[in-house]
Amino acid sequence: MFSARIGRRAFIGSHLAALACMALPVSVSARQAPERSLSFFNLHTGEKLENAVYWAEGRYNDSVMREIEHILRDFRRDEVAPIDPLLLDQLFAVRSTLESSSPFNIISGYRSPETNKMLRQQSSGVAKRSYHTIGQAVDVRLPGRDLRALRQAACRLKKGGVGYYPKSDFVHLDTGPVRVW
Repeated sequence: MFSARIGRRAFIGSHLAALACMALPVSVSARQAPERSLSFFNLHTGEKLENAVYWAEGRYNDSVMREIEHILRDFRRDEVAPIDPLLLDQLFAVRSTLESSSPFNIISGYRSPETNKMLRQQSSGVAKRSYHTIGQAVDVRLPGRDLRALRQAACRLKKGGVGYYPKSDFVHLDTGPVRVW
C-alpha cells in the first residue's frame, strides 16, 4: 500500500515537473527570439514609419503599437483604432518569407464603419462586415516584390484571409478564418 502511494505521488510529481519544464523553455525562447519590426508607407497621407520594433523581449511594445495604429488609421476620418497584433505578425512573416526589407505600402488599414459604408456605396468589392472595421485587415503591396509572390507567401502561412486584387495592385490580409479569393 505504501509503495502504491509513493507511485502515485511520484507519477503526479513527475507530471507536474514535466509541465513546469515545458513552460520554462517557452518563456526563455520567447525572450531570446529575434525582434520583430515592420516599416510602412501610407500612400494616402505620405507618412512613413521605418523599422518599428513592435515586438521584443517576448512581448509587444505598446508605444510602437500606437505608432503603427496611427499610420494604419482611417485617414478619411482621422480615426485611430487598435490593430490586431497577429496581423502585424502575419505581415512580418510575409516580409520575412519574401526576404524583403522594403516598407509595406498601405492602401487601407483600419476603416471606421462610416468609411466602410461610404466605400461600399462606391464599390461592390467592399464587405459589409469588413475585418478592416475591427482592426484585423490591411490592403498592401510590397515594393520590389511581385504581387503574386506576396499573395503566395501569405497563402502559404494560412494565418487568415488573403485577397488578390491585381487590377488595383494590392493584396488584402486579415486575421479572420483562413480563406483565399
